[in-house]
Amino acid sequence: MLNGAGKVLKIGVLALQGSVIEHIQCLEKIDGIKVVEVKKAEQLLEIDGLILPGGESTTIGKLLREYDMLEPLQHLIKAGLPVWGTCAGMILLAKDIVDQNEVYLDVLDVSVRRNAYGTQLDSFQSSAVVEKVAEHDISLTFIRAPYIEKCGLGVDVLLVLNGNIVAVEQDNILATSFHPELSNDLSFHKYFINKIKFSQEKTYTGSHSG
Repeated sequence: MLNGAGKVLKIGVLALQGSVIEHIQCLEKIDGIKVVEVKKAEQLLEIDGLILPGGESTTIGKLLREYDMLEPLQHLIKAGLPVWGTCAGMILLAKDIVDQNEVYLDVLDVSVRRNAYGTQLDSFQSSAVVEKVAEHDISLTFIRAPYIEKCGLGVDVLLVLNGNIVAVEQDNILATSFHPELSNDLSFHKYFINKIKFSQEKTYTGSHSG
């Protein structure tokens, strides 16, 4: 599928629980985007990329199972669907969750620690330059945030903050411990959109080569 001029990208936001509205509001500020609130498995086939928002990872994971969305989403991510997990979304993507036997989508080769920074009262703000995403300082909001303790060989670390890995990328997967949707900076949303466009161009080129 070629992302030519005028093509509208359909970006899904998993709308089962969490900071759904905030992501939608960010996406609506960017031209050429149609937002889909994903609540059913069949909607996964309509979208070009998906955001897994922050919230309660155990609740979202349970709802994904109840609505028969977990396995279809896992298959689509493995097949190349661009996906971005923020906070709880990072936990949902991880192949290992420290001190927890159960995992969810099992697609991102990291070991993540839930609530690594403590309770809601331990939420904090910071800022950093994420070189691959933008040249300027990006505001970072951490709310009961996880961080990554270990990464597999195929994982590209985008940001280490105070010795902790808080943003990574692996092929079609993007994950952040923090909440870019809670700031006015759209850099991460634009980066994810460009990731989707690149994925589509690569798919299109590959299907027409030879």
